[in-house]
Amino acid sequence: MTDTPGIPADLAWVRAAPEGEEGPGPWIEIAFGPDDFVYLRETGDPTNIVTTTRTKWVAFTKGVMAGEFDHFAELDD
Repeated sequence: MTDTPGIPADLAWVRAAPEGEEGPGPWIEIAFGPDDFVYLRETGDPTNIVTTTRTKWVAFTKGVMAGEFDHFAELDD
């Protein structure tokens, strides 16, 4: 549940955490809402919600799976 204006209060948030991980994270949580909107938030700041469309979310996840963002995960030497 959230009391952020313009965000549906009955969203079902799904935590994107590694399997078997317990605790507060920080993790990203995702909710699929009405009208093809997708909502994202961080567990440490759940009132700060980012909204996108399902079409953009699908394009993003396909890009992640294709390795388009791997350079963001490179370790600094």
